[in-house]
Amino acid sequence: MTFVLLMLGAGAFAASLTGLVGLPGWVQGIVFIVVSTLSLVVVRPWMKHRWFKGDADNVTMGLSAIEGADALVVERVDSDNGLVKIGGELWRARPYDATKSYVPGDRVRVVKVDGATALVWRD
Repeated sequence: MTFVLLMLGAGAFAASLTGLVGLPGWVQGIVFIVVSTLSLVVVRPWMKHRWFKGDADNVTMGLSAIEGADALVVERVDSDNGLVKIGGELWRARPYDATKSYVPGDRVRVVKVDGATALVWRD
């Protein structure tokens, strides 16, 4: 949301008020430009900061969101193959330690993602 139309609307409203007072058209135009510019420069950043505090910068996305996540073993996970559910999605999986194996129902943690395969470990 950029609020640009809201800021231009504020300029138009201020210009219409000057028109109701009976000022000439060129004054209305200047009022529109000044109020719109001030709104875009001052009010818009304040509104964005106040209501949309930039939480999107703190959102973890991509592989970093998966690494460290908890997973549920759906099919036996061993050094050759396996399947886990991470956040509602099914992922191919292998144990991080190749000597380990996990059975369906085990809770594991994703240590690393290698391509499309999650390397998992049970604490």
